[in-house]
This record gives sequence, C-alpha cells and structure tokens, in this order.
Amino acid sequence: MKRILLLLMCLSHLSYAQQWQAEVITSGLNVPWGMANIDSQRVLVTERSGFVGILNHQTGDYQRIFTFPNVTANGQGGLLDIAHSPFERYQFYFTYSRDIGTGIETVLAKATLTENRLVNLRDLFITQSGSTSSRHYGSRITFDSTHIYFSVGDRGERANGQNKQTHAGSIIRLTPDGHIPPDNPFVTEGEIASAIWSYGHRNPQGIFFNNSTKQLWAVEHGPRGGDEINLVLKGRNYGWPITSHGKEYWGPIAVGEAKELPGIESPKWVYTPSIAPSSFLIYQGALYPELHNKFLIGALKLTHLNLVSIDVNGKIVEQRILEELGERIRSLVVTTHGDILFGTDSGTIYRLVNSSK
Repeated sequence: MKRILLLLMCLSHLSYAQQWQAEVITSGLNVPWGMANIDSQRVLVTERSGFVGILNHQTGDYQRIFTFPNVTANGQGGLLDIAHSPFERYQFYFTYSRDIGTGIETVLAKATLTENRLVNLRDLFITQSGSTSSRHYGSRITFDSTHIYFSVGDRGERANGQNKQTHAGSIIRLTPDGHIPPDNPFVTEGEIASAIWSYGHRNPQGIFFNNSTKQLWAVEHGPRGGDEINLVLKGRNYGWPITSHGKEYWGPIAVGEAKELPGIESPKWVYTPSIAPSSFLIYQGALYPELHNKFLIGALKLTHLNLVSIDVNGKIVEQRILEELGERIRSLVVTTHGDILFGTDSGTIYRLVNSSK
C-alpha cells in the first residue's frame, strides 16, 4: 500500500511539473539580470554588461535604449537589478557594481523613463562594501509602503557577514530618496551601520516584501550546500559565517561553528545540495491561481524554477519545474496581466506557460 501511495505521489509530481512549459519571447541578450514593468505590454530589462532595454513581451520586440555609465562588469558584477518605484510614476531604481578607486562597490541608482529614454540618472547610495573581489555583490531591490530595501553580498570575504562596519553581507533599508530612516536598528552604531536592516548574510540574490503579510523574505547562496530562505526581521543576525548548513568547497568539512546557534535567526528552508538561488518573488497575480502565494525562485546551478509553498502551520513544500530546459534562471517578473517572465544567463527571456489550460 505504501509503495502504491508513493508511486501515485511521484506520478502526481511528474504530471504537475510537465504541465509547465517555457515559451521564448526574445534571445541574444547579455545576461538579463533584472526586469521591471513599464506598462501592460512592456518591461525594462537590465543586461549585466551595462545595457538597459525595453522588451514588448506581447510582440517579442527588444530595443536597447541606454548604456549605463561607470559599470564595472567583471566576474559576478555589472548592471544588476531594476525595480519600478511604487512612490513615483516613471521612476526606476537600479543596482550596479562600480569601481570608485578604493574598491568595487554595490551602488543604488535612480532614473526617470520618458519617451523611451532614461534621464536624470543619479547615484542615490554608494555602499561601503568595497573589495577588489569580483564576487558576491547581491543584489536585489524591493519595497514596503515607505522604504526601499536592497541586498549586498559579503564580497567573498566571510568576516564581513558579522561586521556592521561594512555594508557587505547585509540588507540595506533606505527612504525613497536614499537617506537613512531614523528607525533603522543600528542608527546609534555609526554611519555605515545606520543603513543596515539585517546582517549575517552571504550572498542574497533575491528579496521580496510581501505587502499582504508585511513580511520581508530573502533567498541567499550558501557555500557548497546550505542555500537559505530567510524571513528577514529588523536588526537580526542571520549567522554567516558563524552558522551555515553548507560545506567547504575544498572538502566535506562543515562551515562555521554549527548549523544553528542561540541569538541567530535560523533559515526557514535550506537547500542541500545547493540550487544557487537568484531571483525571487511571491506570486500574487490573477492568471495562475494555482501559484497564488507560492515562492518562485530562479535556480542557477540546478537550472530550474523552484516553487515553494508555506501552509498556515508553517509546513514547507518544495517543487521543481522546467528542469528539462537546462537554463540558469537569473531574473523574474510578473506582468500586470499576471504572466510570469524569466530571463536566463544564456540571454533568453521566456514566458511561463501552463499547457493544461
């Protein structure tokens, strides 16, 4: 009986995975790292090499409209995320890596879209996270009703995770104009710490504020194993590199002192082996009610779209779709109509399609 039940569960999972397909919208881009809605037909796209383009996801037409200045596009750096401001119409926020001479920093910038042109570009916040390393920049953007959040990786230097005198390894919280909110948790600990909302992160490449529940969520890369989904709370320490579920790259040796310790926030979900999570959103569109409130996470290393459900009791169920596509999924956006678009490191942007409809 148990074998029959297990077989039925496996067949059900297989059927669910097979009902999802990927439809090509456009290709030939240079790592479409982020996407943000302009209107019901168009999204702005950031390419890691420094280009910004407009994609009409109804026709597939793609046009580069802007070359971002001062981008240091090497290693994991370059032009990174983009987000449409909920505070001002036609305003967009960007994150990118910039060499300022003393190191390469993750920078938050802002520009205005007008008549298919980006104008009034200015840096709002230059983090003090600099390193000569070309790794672990973060960097995703999200908003609550009055603030902007963006993530910064540890820049490949583990000690940064526990050091609040660097922005590396943290999630930053700012006002819409890039200033420090007076109610940030570490405003009494100096200029650098005052921008930090949470710390102890390794490389969070996906964050999302759920306006329905007023919760901030993040996904981040672990080392060899130990990728995490975290519920991000004000002023909390998320452990890196003191705690980790991952192993060293050079051998099967645990990273840190333990998987969990008192005073450190434990992840809500851990991926071992690593899937290498990048983009992240919680689906609240109308087109696919079966995905309502599911976490959608792009997987780089294990090349799939990761679906996570959390029930009222906190139980987590993970599903994997589009594994046969074999694409490193880098960016995600939900259109105003509810379509799910995703970009891959191969330079292709797809639409997720439910073939059973």
